[in-house]
Amino acid sequence: MRTGLMRALVAIAASLALVIACGNDVESRGEPNVGAPADIATDLDVPWGIAFLPDGSALIAERDSAAIKQLTAPGVVNQVGEVAGVAARGEGGLLGLATAGTTVFAYLTTAQDNRVVQMRFEGGALTGQSPILTGIPAGSIHDGGRIAFGPDGKLYVATGEVGNRQLAQDRTSLGGKILRINPDGSIPGDNPDPDSPVWSFGHRNIQGLAWDSGGRLWATEYGANRVDELNLIRPGANYGWPMVEGRANTEGLVDPVIQWGTDEAAPSGSAYFGGALWGAALHGQRLFQIPVGGDGSLGPATPLFVGRYGRLRTVVAAPDGTLWFSTSNRDGRGSVRVGDDRILQFSP
Repeated sequence: MRTGLMRALVAIAASLALVIACGNDVESRGEPNVGAPADIATDLDVPWGIAFLPDGSALIAERDSAAIKQLTAPGVVNQVGEVAGVAARGEGGLLGLATAGTTVFAYLTTAQDNRVVQMRFEGGALTGQSPILTGIPAGSIHDGGRIAFGPDGKLYVATGEVGNRQLAQDRTSLGGKILRINPDGSIPGDNPDPDSPVWSFGHRNIQGLAWDSGGRLWATEYGANRVDELNLIRPGANYGWPMVEGRANTEGLVDPVIQWGTDEAAPSGSAYFGGALWGAALHGQRLFQIPVGGDGSLGPATPLFVGRYGRLRTVVAAPDGTLWFSTSNRDGRGSVRVGDDRILQFSP
């Protein structure tokens, strides 16, 4: 009897050890340990653009309210201005932000167009709004909207084709493009066409711009029905929309370096931080981490926080050495959670 009992106990112990081992193996194949994100701002209304001032505080653009708020410390958020002329509809509204010192640039949808305006941050408020780039096609979908300064000091502007596919191939249109301008809105003489702000074309809807340590520009782009894209941007290049979606190996068109199924991505904002590209995904509800080699080669895209926070819109590298990302659950396509929308901070 005792021998039979001992054999049973040994069998149970072996089974438990196997279960534990399998559980550890499953954990090791899951998300890497990158630290737990913490809320630093909550109850925002579709935060879209995030940009930093010289004092380290952040400005946040709310898409539908047209408000710009300042985050001075975790949980301390105050409105410092409202951008005039915003006509929020569908995916349009107050979108990207960029800063150069205390000069603030914003991309917005008006009743007539999408445009870039310039303001000053003085005395704790935004003043002196003036347009520097107008005439970008606007609509209720595919408005692009990300703006960012490159290492060359030029302002790059990502636009969409607003559902009119042929605009992406029309070199006279500002829709479906990456545009490159000087901070005053003039056209740099070293653009592919010195009379045009167009830097690259054939894009459907870009919302992510990031430069790696080698100065290479990467852009995340929404596909239509099959795949979303991460593209390495070259001046004057044609990225194929609407003739192709994803990799096509077609002469004269540039294929994406990475493509995802549309269910796992719908990529929005992107950033470069700690030797990797980071991409926020809306429909995929995740943050991608993509290692970048010194030669520009990319490692595998690792998904983080899948489904944990809902739709993710923007990711930025903060001056304090942390990474921030925002949710977009109040944009009409997400499930609103307590505290949404929020900005989270973590240290990879």
